[in-house]
Amino acid sequence: MYTYTDFDKAFVKARADQFRDQLGRWQSGLLAEEEFRPLRLQNGWYVQRYAPMLRVAVPYGELNSAQIRVLAKIARDYDAPGAQALAATGLQLEQPMAGGITGGYGHFTTRQNVQYNWISLKDSADVMDLLASVNLHGIQTSGNCIRNTTTDERAGVAVDEIVDPRPYCEILRQWSTLQPEFALLPRKFKVAFSGATDDRAATHWHDVGMHVIKNEAGEVGLRVLVGGGMGRTPVIASTIRQFLPWNQMLNYLEAIVRVYNRFGRRDNIYKARIKILVKAEGQRFIDEVEAEYKAIIELDGAPHTITQAEFDRVASCFVPPVLTARVQSATEKVATLVQADTVNNPEFSRWLERNVAPHKNASLRIVTLSFKRAFSQEGSAPGDASADQLDAVAELADRFSAGEARVTHDQNIVLPWVNASDLPAVWAEAKRLNLARAQTRLLTDMIACPGGDFCSLANARSIPLAAAITERYQDLDELYDLGEIDLHISGCINSCGHHHSGHIGILGVDKDGQEWYQVTLGGSDGSVLSGTPMAGKAVGPSFTAAEVPEVIEAVLNVYKQERQNLTLGAETFIATLRRVGAEPFKVAANAARTSTQRAIAA
Repeated sequence: MYTYTDFDKAFVKARADQFRDQLGRWQSGLLAEEEFRPLRLQNGWYVQRYAPMLRVAVPYGELNSAQIRVLAKIARDYDAPGAQALAATGLQLEQPMAGGITGGYGHFTTRQNVQYNWISLKDSADVMDLLASVNLHGIQTSGNCIRNTTTDERAGVAVDEIVDPRPYCEILRQWSTLQPEFALLPRKFKVAFSGATDDRAATHWHDVGMHVIKNEAGEVGLRVLVGGGMGRTPVIASTIRQFLPWNQMLNYLEAIVRVYNRFGRRDNIYKARIKILVKAEGQRFIDEVEAEYKAIIELDGAPHTITQAEFDRVASCFVPPVLTARVQSATEKVATLVQADTVNNPEFSRWLERNVAPHKNASLRIVTLSFKRAFSQEGSAPGDASADQLDAVAELADRFSAGEARVTHDQNIVLPWVNASDLPAVWAEAKRLNLARAQTRLLTDMIACPGGDFCSLANARSIPLAAAITERYQDLDELYDLGEIDLHISGCINSCGHHHSGHIGILGVDKDGQEWYQVTLGGSDGSVLSGTPMAGKAVGPSFTAAEVPEVIEAVLNVYKQERQNLTLGAETFIATLRRVGAEPFKVAANAARTSTQRAIAA
């Protein structure tokens, strides 16, 4: 992980001190609400449907155990009391909330951040001080600026990795933080990196995607994608540079953002993202970027060229950790131990299959802790982590993963440095914590935003719908038979649940003040499993909440009828859908609506 310098630490601490001063002036009436609002947003403090929401930046998803323990403390000491204080006021909810007003959770987001939903603003400066004590903050997690940079949660450890993208992510983080020229862009701006053959970072769905690659000569460079995004107009990013020398990354990105800053629309919030500009201008946009880049190189003297010395300084923070002697056990011994436990415990075997991935180091494994817990805790959303669970994750990281864990795009946690011989112990502890459900990439490992239970922008609730689908598919045998399926749920068109890229997507919509849901099929995030990135297509008119589980079941029944048995196993859902076409799935979905309506009427 990146090691903060004295300058880095002082910078984060100064920002926390500055926010405390701003908060105090607002509380005393020296700052009006309209003056304080942009200041709190710049530090990640929103005001949602019922309470403030804090978004903590987790650059490229990496956390150390000390940081995780502070996240746990915030959940326990500030989020839970905030919820209790609000509940004590007798607040009348607009609609019933699953589990009522509860707190004490951190929520993992699809951008590898952590959010809290109930912290009182009066405590916000104390929380920022706590975050700063472990080099965390909320800087640029809101606002029309360059947001948190994301990447593959397996960066640096994946067997299919070409180049570790984390040094490039960190260099970009440092350059973009409080970058004055890009503090007031037309709209928010998101960058994602991938350095592997499997794009686990959904780079095609970002304003800018960077693929760290090597050319035929073995030189490292970047394939640059621009103009991806979801929302009202889903767009797949276009490749505008096939190979950019790695040391020109910041100069070229500056050219892209300058062109966007100059020509991006500011008259319409829905048309302000760079994807609209790229889609409208096509080749002209690329020409403008190349001209701006040329001017930066030739006229400005390429001021942001990354030196080898600076790259080496940052990259030195991302070398594999020094592990204890037991991690160096022979591969043969490890294989024997794992095989023995597999034979003796089928449940453990399934966990190995779904939640454990190979590692660059043959003696190590990558372990996924599942935060899609069959909703055993009332009202918990996909990606919710209680204070106790966060403390437990920190303990697991210290014992088994060199003190490191990572937030994933799929709202889970990964332990990247687990000794294969420790897998039985990790599984036993994860099972005790209810984090060992063997469902990674299966239907119930769904992505979902917090939806209308929390978000003031949402048209519909996501959590009850996710719970209803999960409850219907509790049988792991059935889930394994269905195979790998990406199910994504968004409570509104802003697409925080990435419904466009789901094999099955669910979007909350408003009809005359009532909650309805649109179902889409065939989306892809661009991973090896999903193939070419694309947006899903709607199966028909919107459905009620009661109808959606029936629609999902009808769609999956068509898949089971139409799939082919291949040499390596059954054809996947997304492959069957693309081969057969959407029509039989649409027919089944709309028939399920009619059947549900009749049952309700009866």
